Amino acid sequence: MRRVARTTVHVRPYRDEDRAPVIAIWAEAFPDEPAHNVANDMIDRKLSVQRELFLVADADDSIVGTVMAGFDGVRGWIHRLAVSSSARRAGVGTALIRAAEAGLGRLGCPKVNLQVRGENSDVIAFYRAAGYGTEERISMGKRLT
Repeated sequence: MRRVARTTVHVRPYRDEDRAPVIAIWAEAFPDEPAHNVANDMIDRKLSVQRELFLVADADDSIVGTVMAGFDGVRGWIHRLAVSSSARRAGVGTALIRAAEAGLGRLGCPKVNLQVRGENSDVIAFYRAAGYGTEERISMGKRLT
């Protein structure tokens, strides 16, 4: 497997032709996703709201990472940060999160939240290194569909 060099990555907004590679990266990064997280549906919903906060990392004309962010006027959220296995530990995730934070900042977002599965220690370490900390909260959710 070809490794991606740190200097070859460009973060840019998602384009329609990125759909298949983004779905492939998500399938690799999130193999045990629940049935309600259908990739095509998530992409379609994101494209209808703050499309500019759906970003991809491109290396040598290949998509190697993705992130979605959103701002509700009170808090920002980071979703679906994923990097292909060939591009991990090459600065791709950091470039994506910094670009998402910059986009949120342009919208006036004062604080960013994200959720990580508790058993995912590598991802938790990545976010800690990016400046995120654990907050004493209980994450709750309810399916509306």
